[in-house]
Order: sequence, then C-alpha cells, then structure tokens
Amino acid sequence: MDSINTEIESFIAMSDIISLLNMSSGFLSIICSINNNFELSAILMIIAIMFDSVDGWVARKRNRQDDLDFGKNIDSLSDVISFGIAPAIFIFSCINPAHGIFQTIVILVSLLIVVCGVLRLTRYNVIAGKIETDDFIGLPIPCMSFIIATLYLSGIFNPVSALILSILVSLLMISNIRYPKFDNIPLIGISVILIILLILPINLTIYNINMAGLLLLLFCLHYLIINLIKR
Repeated sequence: MDSINTEIESFIAMSDIISLLNMSSGFLSIICSINNNFELSAILMIIAIMFDSVDGWVARKRNRQDDLDFGKNIDSLSDVISFGIAPAIFIFSCINPAHGIFQTIVILVSLLIVVCGVLRLTRYNVIAGKIETDDFIGLPIPCMSFIIATLYLSGIFNPVSALILSILVSLLMISNIRYPKFDNIPLIGISVILIILLILPINLTIYNINMAGLLLLLFCLHYLIINLIKR
C-alpha cells in the first residue's frame, strides 16, 4: 500500500474532469432549485447528463488504465449528486408543499429518489465486470433527472404526475429489468438537436408547450415503457 502514489494528480484523468463537470452541473442545479430558479435547474440537470454521456467515451478513446477504479468511483459519486440529489431537491423545492400529509409524501418521494439512486449505483459498481451483459440492469439513473427536467421544461409539469413518475423511475432503477444501451444513432442525433433547441433561448412553444421538451420526455418514457412491457 505504501508504494501507491497518493498525490491527487496521479489519479485524475481527462474523463474524471468531465465527471467533475457533471457533478458541478448537478450541484449548481441544486442551488438553483433552492433559489426557485427551476428552469435553469432543469437545464443544468440536462447538461450534467451530457457530461455523463461522454466521460466513459473519453476514457476509452484515451485508453485509460485505471487499476484502482478511481474513475468508476468518481463517476458514481458524481451521478449521486446530479441524478439522485439534484432531482430530489428539485421535486421538493418545485412542489414546495406548505404542511400536512402532502408535505410528508413529497419528502418521502424525494428521499426515495436518493435511496434508490444510491442502491442502483452501488449495485452497478459491485456487479461491473462480473456479469456478461451489454444491457443496463435496472433503469439507468440519468433517466431520473432527464424525465424530471424535460417534464418541467416541456410546460406540462404537474405535482401529482411528477410524484408518480418519480416513484416509478425510482423503483425501476433498482429493478432487475434489462434496459439496452443507447445505440440508435439517428435517435441519438435527433435527441442532441432537441436538447440544443431546449437549452438555448429558442421559442418552440405551441399552446404553452415546449415541443422540444415534450418530444425528449416522450422519447425517454418510450424507452422506459417499451422495455418494461418486453420483460
């Protein structure tokens, strides 16, 4: 153990910097939720997803050697913040229940998001490299932030529907259902274009509904439901 170089710069690679950008976006999203700036909070959650989607690709392209699993750990810890805590704080702050049983329900649902997120990521780290599969076991945790963010940005956010979706996604994250990895290149390309249109100040609303946000939400719900039905 004494032979290991413990200087922090000996651990960090380019892909880890991208993971930290993911985490930073999630943290800033939390700050925005606390300050009731929910639009920016939702956008920052989507930006966090974009960083999360490329850190592994960068690591593979740079042929990173990570015998101590520093990259896997920093990625998971960043994901807990961006896709567990950030959407939970968003849900609680946005719905902002004043008192009573509804406040308790919102608190419990927010806690469920964090608990299931931690469980999902911990299971992933434990079984990584030990099970031969190209699929995700359980719904990927970024789907939580993606669904909550697009639900809000689409203009159709409703407290009840948000809570129901939060419970469903949380339970699916810790389920044993197999979800295929995203490899539909045309759909990925369309999604990237829609995300750009969504986060830029471009007015694509029809009857107060942001069509880019709505389409992205429907894409994600389709991914969630179609694989649930196939089970």
